[in-house]
Amino acid sequence: MFPSHPSAIDRRQFLAAGATAAGLAAAPTWTTAAESPRVQGQVEHVISIWLGGGMSQIDTFDPKAKGNPAKQKAGSYYEAILTAVDGVSVCEHLPKVAGIMDRVTAVRTVNHSVIDEHAAATNWMHVGRPVSGTVVYPSLGSIISHERGALSESAPAYVLIGYPNSSRGPGFLGAQHSYLYLTETGRGPAGLSRHLTVTAERQKRRDQLLTQVRREQPKTSDKFLQDYDAAAALSLRLSGPDFMRSFQLDSEPAALRESYGGEFGQRCLLSRRLVERGVRFIEVSHNLNFLNGAGWDVHNRGILDQHKLIHELDAALSTLILDLEQRKLLEKTLIVVTTEFGRPPQFDGGGGRGHQGSTFTCVLAGGGLKHQGAYGQTDDLAQNIASDPVSVPDFFATIHAAMGIDYAKSLYDGDRPVPITDGGQPIASLFG
Repeated sequence: MFPSHPSAIDRRQFLAAGATAAGLAAAPTWTTAAESPRVQGQVEHVISIWLGGGMSQIDTFDPKAKGNPAKQKAGSYYEAILTAVDGVSVCEHLPKVAGIMDRVTAVRTVNHSVIDEHAAATNWMHVGRPVSGTVVYPSLGSIISHERGALSESAPAYVLIGYPNSSRGPGFLGAQHSYLYLTETGRGPAGLSRHLTVTAERQKRRDQLLTQVRREQPKTSDKFLQDYDAAAALSLRLSGPDFMRSFQLDSEPAALRESYGGEFGQRCLLSRRLVERGVRFIEVSHNLNFLNGAGWDVHNRGILDQHKLIHELDAALSTLILDLEQRKLLEKTLIVVTTEFGRPPQFDGGGGRGHQGSTFTCVLAGGGLKHQGAYGQTDDLAQNIASDPVSVPDFFATIHAAMGIDYAKSLYDGDRPVPITDGGQPIASLFG
């Protein structure tokens, strides 16, 4: 019981204790995560493969009993096959990945609440949380750029091969943590290659003149101008021969290039070459909708040629894993396969599938993780989670932990703290 006339010191202690108790009561749940023991990996690079449109988990990495669209019987569209991991199956169109599933974990219980809106789900799967308030959240690639930077001064930290939009951007972290966008795998970034008339000597004189002009200018504290200067300096470094050699895919053995497959596979091959140059995070988009007319968004008749997409993924992903392994880069490189949501087991009126956010599959490979073929269990129609749910923040925390990034820390939008993974916890069993 407190004394009836506390001293000034006692009163201060009482008020301080009351403030502490109030703060603890109001603290968000992610502070508990911050106090728990950390898991940590030693990955140096991430290659993120984006399957825009919504990869069907029941038709790829979480197969169930076969259905029948003609009879409106829910189930898988394809037969299942065994993999190198006992008890783990994948669809029949993933035979190459099946043979190396011991280097892979299909996380079958990723989930969020977005169903009908592709843009909102795409944003969620790039920034790790739903859009809320006025905060423009940074993408996973931009966060890794911010936390780890590039491994070489002659390489960017973050390269995007595919769709450029705000969901891949740096948000409040600033333009210096944005992506370098590639339009063609064989040419490199537009605008970086020097014109044929600009020799190395001529470029050197230009650099010297620019340095002299900058010395005459007063230093600025304007963040936007600083970002612009940093971007300009990086572009000059990237225009050099060392980085631009990354795009000479024809220097690779013909058999290897053929093993990777078509345009999507060549993007994956380029991602391996960018890893060798020191790029920290590469996103590769599989957005080749012409293969089936719909991409991974297989409503109605789009599902008829879905197997063509799966074949491309099988060839490119399996070759990338083995190529990195042969070069002793697989332990240092985490491969991530994500999509905005999954597909329900039921067939729509045209024989295709709608959208499903209640559970879907994302894939992890390499990265020094303790792979187990599959993590998490779904029901007999891959529609609901039976055990081990993985939220999007949990999935992001797993990637951050593999990269050695503190997944419980906060970034700052001005003076506003923003939890880096929105309170996510890594999949502990993937870490030794």
